Amino acid sequence: MTMPQRPESSTAPGSAGTAPAQQAAQQANAPAQQPSTLPVRPGLEGFEPYGAPQLALPVLLNVNENPHPPSNAVVADIAAAVAEAAHGLNRYPDREFLDLRRDLADYLHVESGIDVLPPEQIWAANGSNEVMLHLLQAFGGPGRTVLSFAPTYSMYPEYARDTLTGWVAGRREDDFTLDVDHALAQLAEHRPAVVLLASPNNPTGTALPLATIEAIADAAATSGPPGPDGGPTASVVVVDEAYAEFRRTGTPSALTLLDRYPHLAVSRTMSKAFGLAGARVGYLAADRAVVDVLRVVRLPYHLSAVTQAVARAALRHRGALMSQVATLRDERDALVEWLRGQGLTVADSDANFVLFGPFDNRDAVWQGLVERGVLIRVVGPPGWLRVSIGTGEEMAAFRTALQEVLGL
Repeated sequence: MTMPQRPESSTAPGSAGTAPAQQAAQQANAPAQQPSTLPVRPGLEGFEPYGAPQLALPVLLNVNENPHPPSNAVVADIAAAVAEAAHGLNRYPDREFLDLRRDLADYLHVESGIDVLPPEQIWAANGSNEVMLHLLQAFGGPGRTVLSFAPTYSMYPEYARDTLTGWVAGRREDDFTLDVDHALAQLAEHRPAVVLLASPNNPTGTALPLATIEAIADAAATSGPPGPDGGPTASVVVVDEAYAEFRRTGTPSALTLLDRYPHLAVSRTMSKAFGLAGARVGYLAADRAVVDVLRVVRLPYHLSAVTQAVARAALRHRGALMSQVATLRDERDALVEWLRGQGLTVADSDANFVLFGPFDNRDAVWQGLVERGVLIRVVGPPGWLRVSIGTGEEMAAFRTALQEVLGL
């Protein structure tokens, strides 16, 4: 609809030109402006933005955050690093951020016992969410498929949707493990460009045995979509290790498989173990050929100078931060034992959260906890609830509230 044009001679009320009363009459008689129909991309209609419900309650155990804020020493180091970076904010940041990539490679060497990777085999972005988006921008797209196994992280199908990639979800077993034969059958049937394997899995906390990842990676070497010449390609196998630092003793990382599988990528985040959810830093390790394709699809200068400075400062304090992780692991294991002692079923967890249940009416249990000042998450299979691991005081409040709600 054509907008009514304002006469060039009209002026502000109270000055020479059209009188205010006449202007009001003209506006009253003007046809009503019809709302425009936006050309929303097909497939986005009716969707709500992703996000867990947030309520202002004393105990927040719903989004798997690290409950410990950075120490004064970490804050001071970050502040100094950001101040130094601020002197150069008139310039674009280092778009290859090789110094940060070297620091991350050194951290993975210490944390997982792998050889130090060259920085060209490390990638980083604004949270592991952006890392995943880069992967699907690079290897997914129209006519291609990403495969995962449900229940799993609820953002995975949204990454597929946003990159116009087909989404296929195989199944996990009743104990949330992954049946290898089923996984290989899904690979053969769907020929996915990307396979997403969360380990530990969200929302269940389940870690995958290395033998399972190896079997999938072996089959994935030729299970991808047809190449330009019609020949076979690999499926890119992405092991999402966002919670890997919380894994139990003896649970290895998929990082130990990188040198055997050029189509394997292992993603991590600094949001959880490092307590940097507000900084938004995710990263992955992979063959250089994988990383180089991610460099093609990233936006220019996607990782700000401030983000790089914050991440490098935090990595300098990894020893102190890892001691917090050990405390949270102990809290998790104690909670698993306590919940089972209350007669509840609890999934084995290698993460900083616990899935427990099942309940005939999990919404009522959730509401009862909310009324007692404790917020957890309604997520995962029907009947189950997920609680993040907090401080000792927060876990005590959760136990007391749950006993009251369940009448235990």
